Amino acid sequence: MKLIYPIALTQIKGIGPRTARNIIDQGHSLADVFTYSKRELMQLLGVRESIAEAIYNKSYMPACEKELAFIEKHQIQALWLEDENYPDRLRQCEDAPLVVYYKGNQPLNSSKIISIVGTRHATHYGQKICEDLLDAMNGSKDTLIVSGLAYGIDALAHRNALKNNLPTIAVLGHGLDRIYPASHRELAAKMLDHGGLLTEFTSNTLPERGNFPMRNRIIAGIADVTIVVEAAIKGGALITAELANSYNRDVCAFPGSIYEKSSEGTNYLIKTNRAHMIRGLQDLEYLMNWEITKKTAEPQLSLPLTLTKDQQLLFTLIQQKGQLELDELIELTKWPQSKLALILLELEMQSFIHALPGKRYKTVGMVEAQKN
Repeated sequence: MKLIYPIALTQIKGIGPRTARNIIDQGHSLADVFTYSKRELMQLLGVRESIAEAIYNKSYMPACEKELAFIEKHQIQALWLEDENYPDRLRQCEDAPLVVYYKGNQPLNSSKIISIVGTRHATHYGQKICEDLLDAMNGSKDTLIVSGLAYGIDALAHRNALKNNLPTIAVLGHGLDRIYPASHRELAAKMLDHGGLLTEFTSNTLPERGNFPMRNRIIAGIADVTIVVEAAIKGGALITAELANSYNRDVCAFPGSIYEKSSEGTNYLIKTNRAHMIRGLQDLEYLMNWEITKKTAEPQLSLPLTLTKDQQLLFTLIQQKGQLELDELIELTKWPQSKLALILLELEMQSFIHALPGKRYKTVGMVEAQKN
């Protein structure tokens, strides 16, 4: 299919991401849509007359052809919703952009994608959190850092990602023919070599205020987890967190002083259960059941003789599978849930197993059960 058709659909007044997706979901070829009469557009697509007229008159086509020339000249990828390279996580959002424009060298479907957002007026505390978090990820494989290239936490996330050899992508609230703020042009240029720039806006789109909430939904939707480092009670970071929650994505926040306005937003997210409290990378790994930090070889240890036969059996079952859910353990052991819960607690208190979200359990390190 010619790329001009999805681009054209995004340029028609009255057609937003949801309407565009509805048209696609009805099974209509986009090429055919642009050949329909006004009556067919209204009857087959169910759009109102003003939208049918806008599609039919094709006044937007010269601008679309100009955009195609622009993206070709500047080697920009225009990825539409059904393109295999379109961000998979974003595609799952009902209001995902029909087309995104991308310039960069990093695939948009890394196995771990982390969005980092926060205040434009970062304190020393927020700066230190951002630096320490990304330093801990140094050299992590297949981990992508996403933010919005704004002042404050956004720019710190991008810079510290680059410093630690982590690819990083900025989601923009304007076209790829400019960089905003202009003072971040050098940073954006570095990101093109180890990440990229992404937007749903065509060239000649200015960084207008209304574009940034739309930008924020991409930051939230493209990632596995959104981390709010430092934020006031109002602002784009909390909007992004709310959007991530609406997409059923994980949200994390660093706690801050109750006396600082710059921490009111993160503390609010934690207090209202809109975000998991984290203190660093280990907490994030635990929450997401990830292994981001580089692991060194751990010694093979034996279980102490003080463990009971039941404790050793349960530990061995979990170790053999890597991790197991509570229901699976009940099925394997045939024990009453009350007995199983007690033994799991005993092993966890002795630091032989970790409890994970979703009532899952995994062993700690490379510990080998001692046989009777």
